[in-house]
Amino acid sequence: MKEKEENCLRVAEFKLWLEFEEVDPGSWDIENDFANIHVDTADGRHYGINVWTFKFFETSIAHVINEKSNLNGRYVIPPDLFVRELTRECIHETISDLLKIGDLDKVLNPSVLS
Repeated sequence: MKEKEENCLRVAEFKLWLEFEEVDPGSWDIENDFANIHVDTADGRHYGINVWTFKFFETSIAHVINEKSNLNGRYVIPPDLFVRELTRECIHETISDLLKIGDLDKVLNPSVLS
C-alpha cells in the first residue's frame, strides 16, 4: 500500500514546459501541429518529448507522400507521443496518466531522453 501511495504522490509532482506556450503563443494549431515539451519530475528526472496531435500524423503522411520522401511515403518516423490536442490540460492529463503506469523512459518510445 505504501508503494502505491508514494507512486500517487510522485505522479502529482511534475512541471511542464510547453513549446507552444513559450514560442509564439497563439500561432499554433492545437489540433494539427507538433511541439516539444519538457517534463521535470520532483525526484529530479528530466524528459524532452516530441509530441504530435493525431491530426498532424495525417498531415505528416501527406507531406512525405507529396515530397516523395521516406521511400515515396512508405513510412513516417513517429514522435515520442501522440495527443488529441496541444493544450496544457490535455498534455498534463496525459503525462499524469503515463506516470501512473511507470517512468516515462519506460512507457514512451525509447527516443525520449531522460
